Amino acid sequence: MSDHAELTRANREVVTDFAEIFYHQRDVAQAFNTYVGEPYVQHNPTIADGRQSAIDALDAKFRHPNAHFEIKKILVDGDLAVVHVRAFPTGGKEAAVADFFRLENGKIVEHWDVLQLVPETAVNDNTMF
Repeated sequence: MSDHAELTRANREVVTDFAEIFYHQRDVAQAFNTYVGEPYVQHNPTIADGRQSAIDALDAKFRHPNAHFEIKKILVDGDLAVVHVRAFPTGGKEAAVADFFRLENGKIVEHWDVLQLVPETAVNDNTMF
């Protein structure tokens, strides 16, 4: 197995475990304390850098009793990963989310995200998932 293939396999395991704890179990602190390294670079303009800043910003949102998240796809290539999620952050409007991660030494160390609300109607019959 090539080094790239081994890195992809190892990082897929990290991201899959992180995603299960983060999105399905909605235990933000456990997911971040287990799988996110420091320094942690955050590209979402509403959250400061650092693991604890992300926990502080996301914990209440994910613990909301009506929040629901469905992992649709996990793509990993070397040190980069994308998790495509169907999200109902507070039980409200449905959104499509793509979280991009960079990993280093088996830890998530950088994050970007893209979020789009799912519209009531579309000009095609294709879903966002």
